[in-house]
Amino acid sequence: MALSLKPYCLVVLFLFWISLNALVSDVGAAGGCGRTPIRSAAASLSPCLGAARNARAKVPPACCVKVGALLRTSPRCLCAILLSPLAKQAGIMPGIAIAIPKKCNIRNRQAGKKCGRYTVP
Repeated sequence: MALSLKPYCLVVLFLFWISLNALVSDVGAAGGCGRTPIRSAAASLSPCLGAARNARAKVPPACCVKVGALLRTSPRCLCAILLSPLAKQAGIMPGIAIAIPKKCNIRNRQAGKKCGRYTVP
């Protein structure tokens, strides 16, 4: 009888492990934005889309206001957004977008800090 339960126990353990991994990776991805869901934080930066896709595009003042507010309240959130699948789906180029705070002359931009493989200018 104990032998017949062994496959079921393995399946249950495997499903538990997969569920735990999904939970941990989901928490890690959103952790940079604190209690704000990363999707909401990213949506607030919609004025920045053009400048985040094209290095030659002018950064709109509304974008600068949003980025400045985000960096004041949750500095790690900007990096979490830039490295998220949402950014990739939106066509955002992290290497270009990481320079937006500098283009906006934001002083508290954490220059020299790493965001994935990108360095904040």
